Amino acid sequence: MSPIPLNVLGEPLELCSCEPMTGWMRDGSCRTDSRDHGRHTVCCEMTEAFLTYSKAQGNDLSTPMPQFGFPGLKPGDHWCVCAPRWLQAYEDGMAPPVRLQACEASTLEIIALETLQRYAL
Repeated sequence: MSPIPLNVLGEPLELCSCEPMTGWMRDGSCRTDSRDHGRHTVCCEMTEAFLTYSKAQGNDLSTPMPQFGFPGLKPGDHWCVCAPRWLQAYEDGMAPPVRLQACEASTLEIIALETLQRYAL
């Protein structure tokens, strides 16, 4: 049995979203494993600005792709974003809000807790 993953606050990791279903493992949580090279560990609330920014960076999160079971995201949806991508958006002034309780602890290897706290919902 694997240990319960922790969030960036050192507490049990909470779900990010099941509608739409998110996460590297598509189980609603932003947990990761060694196969997740993007590190999908930051639970974000989508904003129009971030969706536009992400599309401009080559990662279109708003267009539905039914062939992959992806409904397309809209503002207000919660989604597990790659930690390096969130950090890039932060550096560019485009970072979306985060749910600290649903961000996996390994996020802290890439993004400082203080930075995440400034964007906490």
